[in-house]
Amino acid sequence: MILINNAPAATAVLMRLYPENTTESKILRILLSDEGRHNFSSEERLDFELKLRSEIVRAAEALNRSRLAFKVFRESFCNKDYWDRMPDGGFALKASVRPSEAIRDIYKNSHKYGTECATAMLIVYYKALLEVFGDEAFDDTFTGIYLMNWHRIEPLLREVGFMSKAKIFLPGDRRYFKNPDVDPATPELQGENVIDLGGGYYYGHGFGRHRAETFIRLLNQNRTEDADEEAYLMDTVGNPNYDKLYNVYRRTRAALEMTA
Repeated sequence: MILINNAPAATAVLMRLYPENTTESKILRILLSDEGRHNFSSEERLDFELKLRSEIVRAAEALNRSRLAFKVFRESFCNKDYWDRMPDGGFALKASVRPSEAIRDIYKNSHKYGTECATAMLIVYYKALLEVFGDEAFDDTFTGIYLMNWHRIEPLLREVGFMSKAKIFLPGDRRYFKNPDVDPATPELQGENVIDLGGGYYYGHGFGRHRAETFIRLLNQNRTEDADEEAYLMDTVGNPNYDKLYNVYRRTRAALEMTA
């Protein structure tokens, strides 16, 4: 059930706003068919989340088609024209470049980058936010990007580092395949961060775009000899704080319009 400012949404009107088979319409159908209450402060707030989730899926699909290499942090590399590789293996945005150009470069020159799966998730989020915010608003908002993992994360994206139990799962969710009996020789395969693409497919950097059973099979190939527990998809999700991002988006766009 979808509520707009605590009142039932006009379902038929909402569905007409988004073409059939788009990510937005698929998310709407899941929310509308769920018995739980999904309350949004306004239709604009709902539209913002639908568009951002759609761009998250699109950015993940694009990264899957890219030449971004899978590397552990000690072997990571980046385009030095835009990023400084730090001692911990993370990438710090150079002060002399625009954040929007640096994020786009990862997709344009993906062969110049290599990192692991958590960093790839952050790249996906930044690319999605760039498409929704637009270059100017993005540059004004995300000025000190540091690409690594959940320990060195932008305050506006801090919530994606936390997983919580969920009853329904939506395209754009961050999910996690856990490999509890991982081979100590391959600790980087203790699990895989993925983006839910919808339709039963997931994207995970280093593994690609697959259904759940493929991720589980690949992780199972990297277990201890006496392993007795298979890899599995956890029933948890990690998401940005869409309310917080929407409020920042509104303020930033309004300020830019006033100075235009």
